[in-house]
Formats: sequence, structure tokens, C-alpha cells
Amino acid sequence: MFGVGLSQQAGNYIRFCRTFAHFPNSFRLIKKILTTLKIEALNPMQLASVEAISKNNDVILLSPTGSGKTLAFLLPVLKTLEKDNGNVQALILTPSRELALQIEDVFKSMNTGLKVSCCYGGHKMSIEKNNLNEPPALLVGTPGRILDHIRRENFATDGIHTLILDEFDKSLELGFREEMASIIGTLSSVKKRILTSATKALEIPDFTGISEAFVLDYLSENKVLAGLRCNIVRSDHKDKLSALFQLLCQLGGEQTLVFCNHRDAAQRVSDSLHDSKVVNEYFHGGLEQHIRERVLGKFRNGSCNILICTDLASRGLDIPDIKHVIHYHLPANEEGYIHRNGRTARMNAEGDSYLILSADESVPAYIKEELNIMELPDSRILPPKPQWGTIYIGKGKKDKLNKVDIVGFLMQKGNLQKEDIGLIEVKDFFSYVAVKRTKIRELLRIIRDEKIKNKKTVIEECD
Repeated sequence: MFGVGLSQQAGNYIRFCRTFAHFPNSFRLIKKILTTLKIEALNPMQLASVEAISKNNDVILLSPTGSGKTLAFLLPVLKTLEKDNGNVQALILTPSRELALQIEDVFKSMNTGLKVSCCYGGHKMSIEKNNLNEPPALLVGTPGRILDHIRRENFATDGIHTLILDEFDKSLELGFREEMASIIGTLSSVKKRILTSATKALEIPDFTGISEAFVLDYLSENKVLAGLRCNIVRSDHKDKLSALFQLLCQLGGEQTLVFCNHRDAAQRVSDSLHDSKVVNEYFHGGLEQHIRERVLGKFRNGSCNILICTDLASRGLDIPDIKHVIHYHLPANEEGYIHRNGRTARMNAEGDSYLILSADESVPAYIKEELNIMELPDSRILPPKPQWGTIYIGKGKKDKLNKVDIVGFLMQKGNLQKEDIGLIEVKDFFSYVAVKRTKIRELLRIIRDEKIKNKKTVIEECD
């Protein structure tokens, strides 16, 4: 498993194994984790991060969005966690609910046997409080919600020895400085601090407690992704809706992110595309959490291939295989441009970005790469509707429901074939399942009165 990827980096491989030398059965544990995650080998940044975090109390990791930072800090933090400790031992603060949930999912998928809990606004605090009655070894959350729990004394902070501030620059940008300072002020036993950022020009505030940190800088001076092609699309109209529609018709329904600068603009663009019979969803921070989860679920499983979004979607979201990034509005600055483009052409893949420019707009000075001027044809063939639709099941992990249960139910009770079932996501209290769109109506008719795992629940199509 390790041979191909790490034979070319023998020195890094040896260093990597040494960092876990005091871990019982370390090699087998790491091999098991990577196998479980279906990862052949760690990349150079992850290897360096594991070593640096293991050897240093304070580490600042600068690395692009999508480079694998989550695993880079979870692996070394894992070896500091004790199974029978009975306290929260490590705390991860993130700027968004989606990033917090993503980190929780990665840690759970590592199958460590250690408890992890995730706290964020947008759902009932009582659920989180109940989870904290048996303190997790690892706690992940957004600053506002974590501070609420601390003030209510829902968990003790004196056992926390490791603090991770993930996407710290984004947390500052979103105005979480005061909350983070208050949280850190309650952490009396922290010995290790890890700060990650996708931005190099970052001032580290005193409240972090970081003074002489070991810095890992993987932000390349060449900020153009190797597999990224950059294009300009000219619009005859200021609102650019016609040009966007033409471009989406040209792209043929491949997975696409369309970035707007404001929430109301994202919703307006989405509504306009719906009026033109283009299947899409919109995503921004003003949506309720369950709606955001539903939208991202549909985008991940192919029920919707076009997502109109704000910069909330530019970082920290687990959305693979995006082919196209469209800048409907010009990003506010270079960092925004880089982070948006970073959603495509990831992990050696190829992708395209498009700047839609009205007659009175010009290419920003910070864009240095060569841009291809794209001429759109007059013919407009609507992007095909996605072949998948999404059904919602009102049971999840807390109800002891898993993917095998769902597949068995849909095939045995719903008469579906294996190829009719796509991506399944099982959350704590509900699940999303991609089903061939042509099969959904009949499926829902057949299973209307059926129980799943001997439990009656809501099963319906997601609008």
C-alpha cells in the first residue's frame, strides 16, 4: 500500500513512521487508517505536518484549500488522545458549520474508537448538550456555539491540551475574533496549538498564545493551478444573466459553481435560471442549516450539478469533482479569486474557471495568468436534467441506520437494482439517497407504507 507513493520519498516515509514510533502497533494503525480512508499515501505537506506537529508545541500550517490539511493535523493529534481520559482533550475551532461537520466526518471515518462531537449553530443546543454529557476526546465546532457551551458549563475546559484553529484567516474575516479570544482565555491546560490558513499574509493575534511557532509554508508562489484553464466571457448586459445562461448551456450540465458576491444576488441568479428551465440550487450563509445540508447533499450526489453560491462555498466544503468555476461577480480581492478557483483542478485533475465581464469591467490587476477569450455560440441547448434525484429518509446514525440497511430496504422493498442507487449519506438523524430520477415516483408509491428496520419514518423526494 505504501510502496508506490512513498518509495519516491523514502526519507519522508522514515520520518513519518518515526513520529508514531511510541504508538503501539503504529505501522498497522496508520496503514489501517489510510486503508479505511482509501488513501494510498500521504502527500509531502501531510508528511511534514505530521512530523512538525509531533515535535513542536506551536505549529502554523499554510497550505491551499483542498490540499489535505484536515488529515495533516488529525493524524498527529490522534496520538495525543487517551481513550479512557473522560475529558475533552482536543478542541478544533472552524469558521463554518460545513467545515466542522467535514472534520467530524473525517475523524469518524478513521475508526479510531475515540468519541468526537460537533457543535454549531442552526440546530438544537439540547442535542449537543446531551452528547457532551459523555465528553468526547475531540470536540469540533464554530466559535459562537462552543463559547455558548462553555458559558453554560456543558463541558469542562481544563482537560483540553490541544487547540486547533482551522482556516483561522477565514474565522477572523467572518468576525469571530472576540469569541475565539474568549474561548482561548478559558483554556488553562493547552500545551499544543495548531493554526491552519490558506492565506500567507496573516497577522497572528496575541490571544492565540502563539509566539514562536514552527511554520510550514506550502502556499506556492505560483498561484495558478497546474490543471486550471482560465477564460473570459464577455457580457453585453450589466447583470450578465444572459451570458451566464449561454455559458451554462455550453458547459452541458457538468458540475459547476457560480460565485456571486452577495446572498440576494445568488438567490436572484438562481431564480432566473429556474425561470429558464436550468436545474440549480443556491447556497449561502443566510440559509437554515438543514437547508444548507440538503443543498450540499444534492450537489454532491449529482441531483443538482449547478450551484449558485457566495464565497462561503470557496473553502472548507467537501465537494469533489467540480469541473467549472464561474465568477459571475468579480471576487473582492486576489485571495478570493484563488480560493474560488481552488474548488476545481484539484488533486492533479483539470478544470476551467470563467470570468464573466460586462462592458464596463476589466480584468483585475491581480490576475496575472493568460486568459482565453471564449466566444459563446448563438445556439442554446438547455443543460440536461441530472439523472439522479434525492430522497430523504427521516432516520440516521442515532437510529442505528446505516448504508447497508438503506440499500437492502430500497432493493427488497422498493424493487430497485443496485445501479439505480447512487451516493448515500447517513447523518445523525436523517439520510439522503441518490436514486435514478426515473425511478423515484414508482419507488415512493411502493414503499409508502413500508417500515425501515421495523420503524415507520418519513421517506420523500427532496424538492
